[in-house]
Amino acid sequence: MTQLPLTFSAEVSAAKAKGQPIVALESTIITHGMPYPQNLEVAREVEAVVRASGAIPATIAVMAGRIHIGLDDAQLQTLAETPPEEVMKLSRADLSACLVQGRTGATTVAATMICAALAGIRVFATGGIGGVHRGAESSFDISADLQELSLTPVTVVAAGAKAILDLPKTLEVLETLGVPVIAFGQDALPAFWSRDSGLAAPLRMDDAAQIAAAAEMRRTLGLTGGQLVVNPIPFDAEIPRSTMIPVVEQALEEAESRQISAKAVTPFLLQRIFELTEGRSLDANIALVLNNARLAAAIAAAHAA
Repeated sequence: MTQLPLTFSAEVSAAKAKGQPIVALESTIITHGMPYPQNLEVAREVEAVVRASGAIPATIAVMAGRIHIGLDDAQLQTLAETPPEEVMKLSRADLSACLVQGRTGATTVAATMICAALAGIRVFATGGIGGVHRGAESSFDISADLQELSLTPVTVVAAGAKAILDLPKTLEVLETLGVPVIAFGQDALPAFWSRDSGLAAPLRMDDAAQIAAAAEMRRTLGLTGGQLVVNPIPFDAEIPRSTMIPVVEQALEEAESRQISAKAVTPFLLQRIFELTEGRSLDANIALVLNNARLAAAIAAAHAA
């Protein structure tokens, strides 16, 4: 059998040898989420929060034909400085192509889950997952993240799906795929920038150890796939739903009027929302990522106990 093209950082290798908790982190937030040097500052801050919360961070990216499980600071800096157009945004479909072509690739939720599972990492912290786009009944635009959650045994901690998506349909697809959707500490499904989407979460848990135990039970039962833990944004960072809905609707109308479609839609919408909220959306995004990193570290620690 061909050896897996995995390269572990010294810090992650030591953690694995000692049985310490490890939290996977994606890299698209670095390459495509915000400009340099803010992207580097946030990447370092997220890793620091994971360490302060009792776990070891493993930021995942593809470089020179290898899947790197954990990046040292020089590699983080290199990735942060690389122009986005030179970095492949990787999902399940193009991960192997990026590796054999020796290109640089940043991992989305789906690709990070795959790489984390290959590396034996069971918990992954991100900002938000992809989902069913509005108008998907005609465009069929549905994120690969949803299918990945049904296939790959990783617990994903996110602040829900972005409010630019069709949240009821996203929830329906997750239910159809048999993905547990667990709200942490509340009954409502959060919606990324907002704590309450107006939808009820299918499941609620208030304890990180119970979330880890649920993942263990799925493994015991032989159930495929992972878990989606939706962790509401902290109160002081929230942009309420009543404020966000008009902003999102305006951005969607502008995208439609400009005939922006396919992969260009999400970057356009996020940029317009940033402009319309005068930067509050990005501040909220950073706060929720850090909050998710804390919870993911607690779940990983419960697995390691």
